[in-house]
Amino acid sequence: MANFDFDFFVIGAGSGGVRAARIAASHGARVGVAEVARLGGTCVNVGCVPKKLLVYASEFASAFEDAPGFGWERVKPRHNFGDLMRAQDAEIRRLNGIYEKLLVNAGVEILRGRAAFEGPHQVRVGDRVLTAKHILIATGGRPQVPEIPGKELALVSDDIFELREMPRRITVVGGGYIAVEFAGIFNGLGAEVDLVYRGDCVLRGFDQEVREALSEALAGRGIRLHYNTTPSAIHEEADGLRVSLTNDKPSLRTDVLLMATGRVPNVQGLGLELAGVPTDARGVIPVDRNSRTAVSHIYAVGDVTDRVTLTPVAIAEGHAVADALFGNEERQVDHGNVPSAVFSQPSVATVGLTEEEARAQYGELLVFRSRFRPMKNTLSGREERSFMKLIVDAATDRLLGCHMVGPDAGEIMQGFGVAIRCGASKADLDRTIGIHPTAAEEFVTMRTPS
Repeated sequence: MANFDFDFFVIGAGSGGVRAARIAASHGARVGVAEVARLGGTCVNVGCVPKKLLVYASEFASAFEDAPGFGWERVKPRHNFGDLMRAQDAEIRRLNGIYEKLLVNAGVEILRGRAAFEGPHQVRVGDRVLTAKHILIATGGRPQVPEIPGKELALVSDDIFELREMPRRITVVGGGYIAVEFAGIFNGLGAEVDLVYRGDCVLRGFDQEVREALSEALAGRGIRLHYNTTPSAIHEEADGLRVSLTNDKPSLRTDVLLMATGRVPNVQGLGLELAGVPTDARGVIPVDRNSRTAVSHIYAVGDVTDRVTLTPVAIAEGHAVADALFGNEERQVDHGNVPSAVFSQPSVATVGLTEEEARAQYGELLVFRSRFRPMKNTLSGREERSFMKLIVDAATDRLLGCHMVGPDAGEIMQGFGVAIRCGASKADLDRTIGIHPTAAEEFVTMRTPS
């Protein structure tokens, strides 16, 4: 590899790219990584991390509402949105510094600037043209906005973290995890929230009963749901924005319009055609089980491949590429049974198959359901209920899917991710002693299929 500037060059210093670069360097490779924005990518800067911080901030509203039921005097708290955003910015800067130290300490050269291919082994970053034996594309995704009149007046999820004033009214367009998470955040912080979605229920692709349970909870928290409609135009008026809707639905007035209408692979300007790397119509880079593109020395991981668009998956993919190339350890990432969580309010978590998927694949099932009022809600007076669901293959007793809507769903589901990965049966859950009193014990005490 002496004829190349680098043994391994990574385009994009997000979660997957940083992991791949660090592991490759630890195996002795000469590694470079290019990043046009802040280190850490979407997750650290405009995704998982800052969004979860906003979720924490917004959840205090429910705690204040519930406190009198436990003997606390009722108070009317005031929230300073500017202070929250400044604190969030400081934390993100701290994490950016940690990512830089991780790369530098591993011996990785960081190149600041936009990278683009100039040939199969050539990448331009600014005024430099670099060569590499192996190249990894880890550029992630970017928000997409539908082409409608006035779309320039809308914000995307990246823009939310630049807000410095709390909107009194916000309209969120979309029904995926980004949409429901931001709807919950701004509802908790005190805004009037409208959620507009083209479908008939949020979280398309999730278990249908999970979708219905979350939809009911969102409405119960005061979020106004507008299903089976989309914005047709956005108009600027003296007191904010007016959003026209399809299907003869009344217009909405709002201060901020957030378009959470999905993300697409971030491949614009990469020069993939000069490297011979094909994409599909959406910009997705096809890869094999080893994350290799159609060009044998060029790899791609993370959201740009649109397999399972989750940060831990991108990290696992990047790690596997580096190990295979430089650590003599070829292995494939298993994209089945990946646990995931939606930090809506209440939260959602899931692992394995939905009931709809399981019926299509296995036929006869045993389905266990539980709806209950969380213990905390008994004294607070809150009527919101949790929902849990187990899906079992009737022929083998193997656990196929586990789903939850309710407080701490993500924390609870991680352990069940391990159980499904290990092939746990319903009998295994039945033999497990529950931790009492917790919500999690409900998963090991369900006895009667419904």
